Amino acid sequence: MKHAFEFRLSAFLAAGVVTLAACSPDATTAVQSPSSNVLSPTSPGTHLQYGTPVKLGNGNARAYVVANARDKQAPVELGIALSERALDGLPGGSASSMYLLPLPVQAPAPYELVELDWNPQGHPPAGVYTVPHFDFHFYTITRAERDAITPSDPHYAMEANNLPTDGYVPPAYNPLAGPGQTPADVAVPMMGLHWEDMLSPELQALLGHPENYRPFDKTFIYGSWNGQFIFYEPMVTRAFLLTKPDVSSPVRTPQLYPKAGYFPTSYRVTYDAQAKEYRIALTGLVKHD
Repeated sequence: MKHAFEFRLSAFLAAGVVTLAACSPDATTAVQSPSSNVLSPTSPGTHLQYGTPVKLGNGNARAYVVANARDKQAPVELGIALSERALDGLPGGSASSMYLLPLPVQAPAPYELVELDWNPQGHPPAGVYTVPHFDFHFYTITRAERDAITPSDPHYAMEANNLPTDGYVPPAYNPLAGPGQTPADVAVPMMGLHWEDMLSPELQALLGHPENYRPFDKTFIYGSWNGQFIFYEPMVTRAFLLTKPDVSSPVRTPQLYPKAGYFPTSYRVTYDAQAKEYRIALTGLVKHD
């Protein structure tokens, strides 16, 4: 399939620079709490393993994996758990806050890094994602590789403009940009280029289909750098989490993958009343070689 930088978000995107950035120069990185990986029982035949918790608001956040003990510990889902109190006492102001969450020991390939971003005022596009929400990044590159995505790199523009193509691109996904902008113009340092689902209901008014519009509560982003997709990102509003939902949504998937490992076919946003925590997870994991 021919894939070009050729979508339109009409006059809205012409009015300003569009970015799905949650990471800004004044973003903060939380410190870890002293704890180690732990195992917990979950549904029959599976177990849940947490990574080290990190302080978030009045509670904590931690990465986790659910593995199928009956199938050689095959991963069932990879996610981030927020304790019930983590949604209170969050940083305010205009700056985003970044939290790096240690992965559990049994986290599957190809995931190398998990990052949670809290955006108290949201981020552009204005009127779409400018509500308090979380970004949940699951990276398939190392922290050093992610940190090297910086405009000071002389290859920054070239690598940003090097887009995945053909079967590596999920249907209906495109990078967000305004008229005349290149991928390098809207790439986010220490993240990469964000690709949006052009069928997402929160974008439909901008795309000329107001009858299909629904305000943003959750969505799913792909991220690329230098010709490959490097992260998978559910975005969820704080308000939606407070409803204590239990919702699974399918993810449009590509035909090809740049690395071997387990990749999502859906994502889930739920509240576990017994554990008293919110969970946001990549689910329906399928192995690709």
